[in-house]
Amino acid sequence: MTNRTICVAAIQTSYGHDLAANIEKTEAFIREAAGKGAQAILPSELFQGIYFCSRQDPKWFAEAHPLDQHPCVRALAPLARELGVVIPISFFEKDGPRYYNSVAIADADGKILGVYRKSHIPDGPGYMEKYYFRPGDTGFKTWDTAHGRIGVGICWDQWFPECARAMALQGAEVLFYPTAIGSEPYDASLDTSKLWRRAMQGHAVANAIPIVAANRIGLEDNDGHRQHFYGHSFITDEKGELVAAFGAKDEGVLVHQFDLTLIESYRADWGFFRDRRPEFYR
Repeated sequence: MTNRTICVAAIQTSYGHDLAANIEKTEAFIREAAGKGAQAILPSELFQGIYFCSRQDPKWFAEAHPLDQHPCVRALAPLARELGVVIPISFFEKDGPRYYNSVAIADADGKILGVYRKSHIPDGPGYMEKYYFRPGDTGFKTWDTAHGRIGVGICWDQWFPECARAMALQGAEVLFYPTAIGSEPYDASLDTSKLWRRAMQGHAVANAIPIVAANRIGLEDNDGHRQHFYGHSFITDEKGELVAAFGAKDEGVLVHQFDLTLIESYRADWGFFRDRRPEFYR
């Protein structure tokens, strides 16, 4: 019997104000990752433009679109079909008068399997997302794709162990986290990149599950508000070990293959899900 495997990838790059250029850049990296064997490829959070949530300005609401009309979804879903890969597509979603920070899951045939809306919405200097986004109403979700069952959280979600555990309980075999994180405007000396990694490495250990995290890089100017994004995208295995990682300025794709059959056996052996006592967790 042949073991089941999945080859995953994370994209790390900078983005600017030009939507078409950002999509073109992302498409090129997706092609590069697919050329290296990747079957599930993760761009970073809100790659359609700069991270506009660094300040409050109503002009940015015009950049939101319904799922079936969003330029990022319309561009990358056909690319997923062409390359036979899975792409979690981060996009600024408009649903009537409601706005969400969302991910559409494009399967290897180009079909959208569904949408996850970011559950945890941060609100603080440089990350003023509550101005733009409603808290997601989808709950945590997983999807059976052509290459494996995946779960996706978005940026601030990745700090919450409940998010990772909920997706693992639904049978996720790999967790993906598109991200936009960097400098803290109130404290120029604060670098959270190590904490950011450790939080997700802990999720990997506690759920015996690989994790893929894609962050952006570069200095962005949002009408005079400047924010630096620190990269450090990574892939960790089911033991929390970094198997592929970038630094603060690297640009490109990280690629790694996992043996899902072996990981399933490893997860069962540890007994985390056997010994849970949810009746005591309220």
